[in-house]
Amino acid sequence: MRGRSYRRRSWLALLLTTALVPGLAQAQWQIDAERLIEADAETHNWLSHGRTYSEQRYSPLDAIDRDSVQRLGLAWYRDLGTRRGLEATPLVIDGVLYFTGTYSEVIAVDGRSGKILWRNDLDVDRTRAKFMCCDVVNRGLAAWGNKLFVGTMDGRLVALDPQNGRIIWDTLTIDLDRPYSITGAPRVVDGKVLIGNGGGEFGVRGYISAYDADTGEQLWRFYTVPGNPEEGFEAPILEKAAETWGDGPWWEIGGGGTVWDSMAYDPDLDLLYIGVGNGSPWNKHVRSPGGGDNLFLSSIIALDPDTGDYVWHYQTTPGDGWDYTATQHLILATLEIDGRPRDVIMQAPKNGFFYVLDRETGELLSAENYVPVSWAKGVDLQTGRPIETDNDYGEGPVYQFPSPMGGHNWQPMCYSPDTGYVYIPARQLAMIYRRDADFEYEPAFWNVGMDVMKDITVPPWMDADLVKKVGSAMAQGFLLAWDPVEQKAVWRANAGSPWNGGALCTGGDLVFDGTGRGDFRAIDAHSGDILWSFDAQQGIIGSPVTYAIDGEQYVSILVGWGGAFGLSFGFASNTVEEPSTQGRLLTFKLDAIGQLPPIRREQRVPEPPPRKASDATVDKGNTLYHQYCVYCHGPRAITHPNIADLRTMDADTHRDFLGIVLAGSQAEQGMPGFSDTLSRDEAVAIHAYLIELGHQELDRIRGEGSAWQQFKHALYSAAAWCVGLLVDFMEWFKNAGG
Repeated sequence: MRGRSYRRRSWLALLLTTALVPGLAQAQWQIDAERLIEADAETHNWLSHGRTYSEQRYSPLDAIDRDSVQRLGLAWYRDLGTRRGLEATPLVIDGVLYFTGTYSEVIAVDGRSGKILWRNDLDVDRTRAKFMCCDVVNRGLAAWGNKLFVGTMDGRLVALDPQNGRIIWDTLTIDLDRPYSITGAPRVVDGKVLIGNGGGEFGVRGYISAYDADTGEQLWRFYTVPGNPEEGFEAPILEKAAETWGDGPWWEIGGGGTVWDSMAYDPDLDLLYIGVGNGSPWNKHVRSPGGGDNLFLSSIIALDPDTGDYVWHYQTTPGDGWDYTATQHLILATLEIDGRPRDVIMQAPKNGFFYVLDRETGELLSAENYVPVSWAKGVDLQTGRPIETDNDYGEGPVYQFPSPMGGHNWQPMCYSPDTGYVYIPARQLAMIYRRDADFEYEPAFWNVGMDVMKDITVPPWMDADLVKKVGSAMAQGFLLAWDPVEQKAVWRANAGSPWNGGALCTGGDLVFDGTGRGDFRAIDAHSGDILWSFDAQQGIIGSPVTYAIDGEQYVSILVGWGGAFGLSFGFASNTVEEPSTQGRLLTFKLDAIGQLPPIRREQRVPEPPPRKASDATVDKGNTLYHQYCVYCHGPRAITHPNIADLRTMDADTHRDFLGIVLAGSQAEQGMPGFSDTLSRDEAVAIHAYLIELGHQELDRIRGEGSAWQQFKHALYSAAAWCVGLLVDFMEWFKNAGG
């Protein structure tokens, strides 16, 4: 089934761009199997998502090294006109950067100057943003032949002409009646474009598909969880998998298991590796009341890339009930283990353990926790299974490490063959899990039994400063150098935020990363010393790349705060009081002296409408807001400036509040309507709660808070300080060998 053509204005923009830019991308390039297999030899390029099929994200370029990095400066920047999260890894092919922005837009820029060569918004259906749990992001592109490939938020796989961005073919990969989306980057193996999807939080059945790179025709599809047994199984392995799901009916919600991010390919073994996501719903007692491992949730699977046939699997979290996905970055390498070289696949999934597997057989070679873990004591190397603690939230709430954000999330690791270390963008963050006895599946919205602090709302007296202090005390983030042979930490470079960018390893003995506080850093790969940093003016979650033009090395990074944690907890992003809201591509080289423009933004807090609602209505609005709105707009409506601050809505927004929330009058701006989820009275209650927050914010600015409010603020600030002190003590005790 073909998707829609993009809007006429996109054609006009492309035609005008082609006409006005002399010699626009005149060079024809061809990417074939040989070039991708030998990509490491093309040191000036970045041909695929992880640079090579091994996904090591290591570049041999070494002009920028531990000695010269102090001379690194901003060569150019390009404003992209977006205020949402930027997660993509650019491709670099013969001096041109190709990357994706928000809402699945594709952009090409000149790698030397930053000049935009073309951009195409692909006419995506922005109303499907309500089916994207974690921001309207996209992680990148694939290249094959003379085409670029991108997966879109509305479930299409699109082939583009790299010279001008025009669509060559456009294929729908999902059932639009189900809440699927795509945020991950495709991969290509021997002319087959591989793409998965997201939607596990909303109720879908996961799969990965292969499409012909020339025509867009579907070649095969591998489902990661079984469907309704009465309808038969698509493959014999799914019949066996169904035995691990009990009596069902898991298929009514979907089961989950989406392949929403990582893949890797071994051309010698001709094996494709995929990471599989969480169950749908999260609550395993609802999803599979009879218990069971629920294959292939939270698993690494090896497939035959020609046919999609199953080869082997390893499940990291049997019967996952905590959103411990195994979709995190997969890296292929050869390590010396027990005195002999072993071809391995490595992963640091959400569950907190670092796994090393034989990539031909799937045999578990080693596994150790790389962050604090409370759900399991370790991993049994004989059975390959975790040794679980008493962590079942079936009878009550459980406070557990890691949180659903994981010890490591989608942000890519990198591996340096020079040091032998893997560099993990890691975090320490806990979560309270509880079972919702009144759970009912609502396919229209995100209510599939996550059971995560579901009916715990933020007290109305908690102000912005306190939320920031509590968030800082309870969350830590850092780049972790990990020895995969010894299975131990070597060093960690604290990032000051639990939500940071991906890592890049280089032949200059450097690791580059970006932090949620807006620092783009160069770190000594051996010692962890921060050798250089640049203030990017807002939080970074993208992944850097390096390339060369005429022998000169460049480093580029997309800057734009957002993503899952970035939306819900924008307060953790930046120490700057007023961070920039401009999404940008920054590019650096030696001896450059460029600067970013100063941030100029006036903060205005308009007078909100009068308080007319009852306390009961405001309390109801508090509950509803933190059930439906918090994931994008943050607790107590405190989020990053990239997202509208609902405490400071203007008069027009207040007047059209019901039209925005229920009718979707701002759907094209990324705010879909929720008339199929919220009643009018519920929307009115949310509005009343936000009006109350607006008055409290004005009172805070004017210093008009009551003495009781000030006392409670001081009391809970002290409590937050004590929590922070306890966290620091525990960290000191751990490092001291206690």
